[in-house]
Amino acid sequence: MIASVVLPALALLQKGGGAGGPMERVSNPTIIVVALAYFAVIVAISVWATRRTRTASDFFVAGHGIGLAALTVASVSTSVSGFAFIGGPGLLYSVGLGALFIILPASVTNVLGAWVLAKRMRLLGEVRGLMTVPDAIGARYRSPAAQGLSAVAILCGIVGYMATNCLAMGYVLDAIFGIGVTAGIWIGTGVTLAYSVAGGILAGIYNDVFQGTLMAVASTLVFAAVLSVGGGMGGLSQSILPSDPAFLGPWGKLTPLAALSFFFVFGMGSLGQPQAVHKYYMLRDIRQLKWYPLLKSVGQIVVLLLFFGVGIGVKALVTSGRMAPLARPDAATPSFLLQFTPALLAALVFAGAAAATMGAVNSFINIGAAAVTHDLPVAFGRRVTNELRWGRIATLVIAIVAAVIAQYSGALVAFLGVFGWGLFASTTVPALAIGLNWEGATRAGAVSSIATGLVVTLALESLAFFKVFSFPAGVSGTAVALVLSLLAFFVVSWLTRARAAGELDPDVRLVMDV
Repeated sequence: MIASVVLPALALLQKGGGAGGPMERVSNPTIIVVALAYFAVIVAISVWATRRTRTASDFFVAGHGIGLAALTVASVSTSVSGFAFIGGPGLLYSVGLGALFIILPASVTNVLGAWVLAKRMRLLGEVRGLMTVPDAIGARYRSPAAQGLSAVAILCGIVGYMATNCLAMGYVLDAIFGIGVTAGIWIGTGVTLAYSVAGGILAGIYNDVFQGTLMAVASTLVFAAVLSVGGGMGGLSQSILPSDPAFLGPWGKLTPLAALSFFFVFGMGSLGQPQAVHKYYMLRDIRQLKWYPLLKSVGQIVVLLLFFGVGIGVKALVTSGRMAPLARPDAATPSFLLQFTPALLAALVFAGAAAATMGAVNSFINIGAAAVTHDLPVAFGRRVTNELRWGRIATLVIAIVAAVIAQYSGALVAFLGVFGWGLFASTTVPALAIGLNWEGATRAGAVSSIATGLVVTLALESLAFFKVFSFPAGVSGTAVALVLSLLAFFVVSWLTRARAAGELDPDVRLVMDV
């Protein structure tokens, strides 16, 4: 059950549709008009952002000029993306309350992120003029090799994540406009590419603010609709308990080890997700960081109301006979919206899912372009002379590659999505999140942990995907890879501890002591 339900559902993170087949056709005049209006606003924001994008710093880190409110909303939007609308409710419908172990760490990791990473990365960006996550790793260890290896790992993960998102855009646009999945992939990628190439991360940030705000409104309204239809939480529980009591148990239908491994991976692993960590460079005033954990936690709670409400609501409606059993778990949201909510609310959710997926693609394109045009050249000692121009070219190439993979990869796209999350976690958390807080970390420890994470994640997830080997009790291979990466980091750093002091520059040490 874990392999057939949970693993593919996890591949839906940051994604707006299922990998098993097209979403239910939802097109009607109201949904089409709202979607077109939604995209018109995105185009307008993108044109505005393009006029403000003049340098590589503007393109990759929004000129370090984003306010706390905009950063928080954009970060929430990127963190949950289409998962809150499609993948999450489908996962909860399938495995019960155990699915909450994916999102329960959110409040803790928001505090950890601001505490152990945000201030140090923002100050390093100010002191060294840094623009990327591998930049921070290279500066911490005075190591082009560590910077280059982390850039390779991030680029590999981005290809997987972008493929899932491109496929998701194809499903959502096909559901809205009836144009076919392939056409949806290329149209969605083209729209995203247009504002990514022109406006860079600035266009992505403010588009995320727009769609994140609508996500919060739509999520609240849908949750209210679920409570109204289901007779409140008591009515929902009473509908489920007689036929499926395990659904409402503390672990749901997962084993305790599986649920706890998800908690570990999504708790610790979130500290290494570049689409979130990269945004710390953009904050205008570092003194506002004290409010960031609270604001982001509240924002995520609001947006994830739909995740929880639709997942448990559809389960209650199906068990009580008021709704037909779902053909696929990721049909939970479309089916509920079309049968139990006004067309305008359904339109907002579907347009929001499409825009959320585009926002996620924009973030990944931008980070991937930075890896190609900035981090890898730095690793080889040869900087690109015009990073803004080459960044735009790299953006185009990466988007096309991801769209092609999405079109032809089939079931492999699920593997790529899981691989992307795990790779970000196992290669970035030790070297970056721990390394910026521990002076005993060494260059050799960082390189060994990144290499271990890259190799082990690829090996374990490949074995699981091809059904050659998987860990018992539903334990995630990603969790094992993260543990081994952490062990490599600490053991090798201890063995080479005599070099630690000499590998830490005075300005970096000062930032770490702040």
